[in-house]
Amino acid sequence: MLVIPGHSGKDNCDPTPRISRRQLLTVGGSLTLGLSLDQLLRTRVQASEGQGGGPGWGKAKSVIFVYLQGGPSHLDLWDPKDNVPDNVRSQFARIGTKVPGMDVTELLPNMAKITDKLTLIRSMSYSPVGLFNHTAAIYQMHTGYTADKVSPSGQLEPPSPKDFPTFGSQVARIKPPEQAMLPFVMMPRPLQESNVVNKAGTAGFLGRAYDPYYLFPPGDDMDLAKMERISVEDLRLRPEVSVQRLERRARLRDLINSGMPTIEKATEQYDLDDYYQQALSLISSGRAKEAFNLSAESTKLRDRYGRNTFGQCCLLARRLVEAGTRVVEVVWPKVANSDNHSWDVHTDLSKRMKNQSAPMLDAGLSTLIDDLDERGLLSETLVVAVGEFGRSPQRGVSTSGNSNSDDGRDHWPYCYTACVAGAGIKRGSVYGVSDQTASAPIEKPVHPTELLATMYHSLGIYPESIVYNHLNQPRELVKAQAVTALFDS
Repeated sequence: MLVIPGHSGKDNCDPTPRISRRQLLTVGGSLTLGLSLDQLLRTRVQASEGQGGGPGWGKAKSVIFVYLQGGPSHLDLWDPKDNVPDNVRSQFARIGTKVPGMDVTELLPNMAKITDKLTLIRSMSYSPVGLFNHTAAIYQMHTGYTADKVSPSGQLEPPSPKDFPTFGSQVARIKPPEQAMLPFVMMPRPLQESNVVNKAGTAGFLGRAYDPYYLFPPGDDMDLAKMERISVEDLRLRPEVSVQRLERRARLRDLINSGMPTIEKATEQYDLDDYYQQALSLISSGRAKEAFNLSAESTKLRDRYGRNTFGQCCLLARRLVEAGTRVVEVVWPKVANSDNHSWDVHTDLSKRMKNQSAPMLDAGLSTLIDDLDERGLLSETLVVAVGEFGRSPQRGVSTSGNSNSDDGRDHWPYCYTACVAGAGIKRGSVYGVSDQTASAPIEKPVHPTELLATMYHSLGIYPESIVYNHLNQPRELVKAQAVTALFDS
């Protein structure tokens, strides 16, 4: 039987196909059919021709994606409004920041001190056709596409191999790390709404090889000390296997390879040994395992980040990109549509935001940006903090079919705020303007897919490059262009 090497759903942005030795040997049996190995390898469609360049192009070596799952209220954090009705005005006071005109609310005193290092996009916006609830909107933000089979409640089918790949998986395939390091790490919990778990958090049709490294410590969402118990045992050599033994295995493999000159010569351009060597180096060097060692950081710095799940994830994100990880996603450590420190504040907004969620966000995100800057890493690390949508300007009204108390806001995708920093992003800047009640943008609207395109662009990946899905149909990485005006020229 003829077997074509490589995954179905091939990515033609990737300069070389990923072909296993097992697949090559299978192909070897087909050569008697008159089709040469060279011809088979040429069946791969070549990279699409896209124009890169422009402000911000390729400035980022890494991306830290701080995903505020649940949809934080922009009016109560980043975009306070005055001279509005009582049921619109935030219950939290406006405060000035280091940059005039970039006022935030009193919930973000530490962020107020570092606004000179970031840009606030106050004009995030999209029309909620089938995207008014969490999972569908999360899928759009991560993949750039609208999911199939969205019910009126917004719930979806579980993750499927047919899904579009999440952003980090696309990056891991197209632009793997330059060092022996995990390409993509997601923590501390999967994306989730109700019983739909990790939709938009997988490699989808790229195959499981490009899934993130899932760092999900045991413990429920209210266990704020779970990062003290992280385990990365799969990155450690088993006690009975020494580094020398592993290296002997590699030499034996090389010896066997030397007896296969035809196949080796035919495939040398695909650098198959490089991928084997990267895996070997990842395990034997201990580099990845050491990156997870939070105890190596000072007590003072760990306290600055916040001794909670979110704060310690932000610190770990910095350690990972410093060690060479390409993409780190920090998912807000509380499931969407829940209580306590979830951003899904249909009720008890004033209490939950003031006492639980905002202090964690303020300490963790501000210290992350400041720490990266102090270490000289912010210039090459793009930091993006955003949720799937904002919250309704009017408290106590229903916009998505959910009930809301007088002290609660419903889902609002028409206008919300994202915070971006690093990798050439303008410092001390506001992009876009919302209207008087933060209901809609009046200048420079930014669709979530445009923000996603900007993330690709920052890494030097053309956003509209072609990938092939599970049916071998060509699809763009994202059908949008980068917002290059966010970057310094």
